[in-house]
Amino acid sequence: MKTWFNVPENSDFSIYNLPFGIFSTAGHHRRAGVAIGDHIIDLEAVAQAGAFHSLAIDNSVFSDDTLNRYIALGKATTITIRCLLQEWLCTEGSVLQKNKQVFVAQADATMHMPVAVGDYTDFYASIDHATNVGKMFRGPENALMPNWKHLPVGYHGRASSIVLSGTNLKRPKGQVKPADATAPVFQASARVDFELEMAFVIGKENGLGNSVSTEEANEYIFGFVMFNDWSARDIQAWEYVPLGPFLAKNFGSNISPWIVTTEALAPFRVAGPKQEPAVLPYLQIEGDQNFDVNLNVYIKPENGEENLVSESNFKYMYWSANQMVAHHTVNGCNLRVGDMMASGTISGPQKHQFGSMLELTWGGKEPLTLANGEQRKFIDDNDTVIMRGFAEKDGKRVGFGEVSCKILPAD
Repeated sequence: MKTWFNVPENSDFSIYNLPFGIFSTAGHHRRAGVAIGDHIIDLEAVAQAGAFHSLAIDNSVFSDDTLNRYIALGKATTITIRCLLQEWLCTEGSVLQKNKQVFVAQADATMHMPVAVGDYTDFYASIDHATNVGKMFRGPENALMPNWKHLPVGYHGRASSIVLSGTNLKRPKGQVKPADATAPVFQASARVDFELEMAFVIGKENGLGNSVSTEEANEYIFGFVMFNDWSARDIQAWEYVPLGPFLAKNFGSNISPWIVTTEALAPFRVAGPKQEPAVLPYLQIEGDQNFDVNLNVYIKPENGEENLVSESNFKYMYWSANQMVAHHTVNGCNLRVGDMMASGTISGPQKHQFGSMLELTWGGKEPLTLANGEQRKFIDDNDTVIMRGFAEKDGKRVGFGEVSCKILPAD
């Protein structure tokens, strides 16, 4: 596709992408937009220009401060709107070219949470990550728990503390049990860690008591964001038995502001790893269901430069998003529009592809050295962690922008 609109070379937001988000500008409320190059298409303004009159939809959905109502219109509508925008961006004299006021510079906009997240589930779906953690805590003979290759392990997290990229978080406090102590102590976490993840937004409700098959799951996944699921490893080590993560995880997770649709990612689908032993019938899946998305993590110390510390890829997932949806609903659990599910830490088979400091420094035993000579076992106060992701193939680039967050000192 060739567009008349000026899109910078290697932009994450090419004509092949067109992700959805919520933005505001000085003196004007939050509203829906679509990213193209370094600009935003103001969907409220496009609707006011009459461009969507043939779709018979309530144009007020573009004036909401979240995308929930828009997403709930269903894929038949949201795909049509995305295709119309692509067509208008490629057609001389289109409604977009005639109404240049619908374009807003991203530099002049403030981004906001794209959806109201009702419920959030975090999975543990990377075999390399699960194996690494298992080796550290249980030894190589028992790296994976007996259930791991039979179902996508997950837990219900805290939706209220999922916040947008650029929202800084305080170092969490909680109970920690030092190795040489007989009782726990209360302190700020000394092992704050990032977790490189992708998350997807639910775009359709199934209703209580109804399961969703792996094939049907495509209709329920609206799109993906980058996700930094922060973790306090020392708090987690003490609290997680027997029910799993709690204070170590619910202090905050950051997401990137633009939701990249599954349709934009379709050209980058690839086969996942062979699942052995064979999974139960409800988890079986046909076709390529993983995505080839390059994922990079950087640590930027205060007043310092960015240091690339991880180069992973979404294609390494053992369990696919479709399988996560199928397992989540096989018992009749009801999904709601805006719910979010995260992949769990995404690690590749090589050390530079590990998706957490826990793995990169092997529990703090092998510190990373930054460009300024400082070392890191985990994340220090005032460090900013930046994650970026993009897919690229046959001249098409579809990116996510970035998700960033600075860890502030504890109170």
